[in-house]
Amino acid sequence: MSESLNRLLANLHAERLATWEPAALQVNIDQRQRLVDEARIDDFVRAGDSLEPFTLLKVEGGSLSRDELLANGPAVLIFFRFAGCPACNIALPYYQRELYPHLQALGVPLVAVSPQVPEKLVEIKTRHNLGLQVASDPDNNLGRRLGILYNFDEASRKAALAKGNGIGETTGTGTWELPQPTVVVIARDGKVAFAEVSPDWLVRTEADPVLRAVEQLLGQTPVQLAI
Repeated sequence: MSESLNRLLANLHAERLATWEPAALQVNIDQRQRLVDEARIDDFVRAGDSLEPFTLLKVEGGSLSRDELLANGPAVLIFFRFAGCPACNIALPYYQRELYPHLQALGVPLVAVSPQVPEKLVEIKTRHNLGLQVASDPDNNLGRRLGILYNFDEASRKAALAKGNGIGETTGTGTWELPQPTVVVIARDGKVAFAEVSPDWLVRTEADPVLRAVEQLLGQTPVQLAI
C-alpha cells in the first residue's frame, strides 16, 4: 500500500522543520500562506471551460499541440514549478507510479508541464526515468490562460538571490512567474472535465480523483487505487 502524495509532501515539510534555519523556513511558509490567502480562485481554470489550441515543447525536442494530445480521446496535464523543485521531485515520481500506468492502459496521455525551458527541464525526466511526457509551456502562455500563475514575493526573491540566482535564471524564462501546481483533465472536444489548482505547492492533487474523472469521460468502471 503506497503513501498518498500529500503524506509524502508532509514528510518533506517535517524534514524542513527539523533541519532548516528558522528564518529560511519562515520565508517558505509565509510565501505559501500568502498564495493561499491571495488565491484568485475566480481566475482559476475550472470544469466546463473550453481550451483553445495551445502548443507545448517536448523536452526531447519537437512540439506537442492540443489537437495531437486529444487525437484519440482525453488527456491529462499536470503543471509543476521547475526541475529542481523538491516537492516536484516527489510529485512527478508519485504520478509516474500511481497514475501513469492506469492512464497508459486507457490510452490517455499524461503530460507534466512547466515553464522551464526544455534544455533545463529535461533533467527531471531523466533523473526519475519518467515514462510520462514532460513538456515546456513557453513563456507561461498556457498557464497564464488557465489563471494559475504566481509571482515570488519580495522575501522569496531576496532569499533566492542570496542563494545565487533568481528563478528566471533557473527556469530560463527570465521572470519570477511560476505556475501553481494544477491538474487538468481535458475531454476530446477541448473542454475541461476536471481541474484542481493548489496555491500551496506542498498540497497537491492525489491520483485517485484524476483517474475517476478520466474513467467517467470514457465510461469506464472505476478501479480502486491502492493509496
